[in-house]
Amino acid sequence: MAFLVFEGLDGSGKSTLIKNLTNHLSNQQLTVTVTREPGGTTVGEELREMLLKKQEQPPCAKTELLIYEAIRAQHVEYKIKPALQSGAWVLCDRFTASSVAFQSGGREISMEETQWLNHFATSGLQPDFTVLLDIRYKDAQARMGNANRAEKDRIESEGAAFHNRVRDSYLQQAEGQKNWLVLDATQSEQTLTQQLIEALTAQGFLD
Repeated sequence: MAFLVFEGLDGSGKSTLIKNLTNHLSNQQLTVTVTREPGGTTVGEELREMLLKKQEQPPCAKTELLIYEAIRAQHVEYKIKPALQSGAWVLCDRFTASSVAFQSGGREISMEETQWLNHFATSGLQPDFTVLLDIRYKDAQARMGNANRAEKDRIESEGAAFHNRVRDSYLQQAEGQKNWLVLDATQSEQTLTQQLIEALTAQGFLD
């Protein structure tokens, strides 16, 4: 059993790495639950759609953060905790570090307030290990094929300055943390998967 979180900018390759690790764990006869934020539950997915869609009057920064935290509280209570209690590995695409990165870093909301809300929403639950797929914003955009702006959700449509602040926040959070693994997301998926498996083995999660 382990609670692993994958963080990074959109286009960093989180979904691919989660898929590859899921296959590796399943081949070892381990039970795996894959989930995501925002989302993860019926209520969470409904709020995700409202949160990310472009609209004439988008949520203000504080409202946005509170919606994310509401999604997270539901997610922890009805998806993450039950899976962990059953003995499953939980692989989550984004968690509390995303709120620090996007809302505190990107939106420039108080770090103290963001961390308090994270703790409140999770009842103190923290990942056992966090994987940061680090990539420059312009490289992430190139990887995504410079999708038409109309096809991007509300957060993806933010400019380079916003996403650069998000990346900086991620790197600051990871600095000096033994339970974080920072990977160069420009490497091949095979290399990234191997580096992750080696790190999990070194940390004692895998034999």
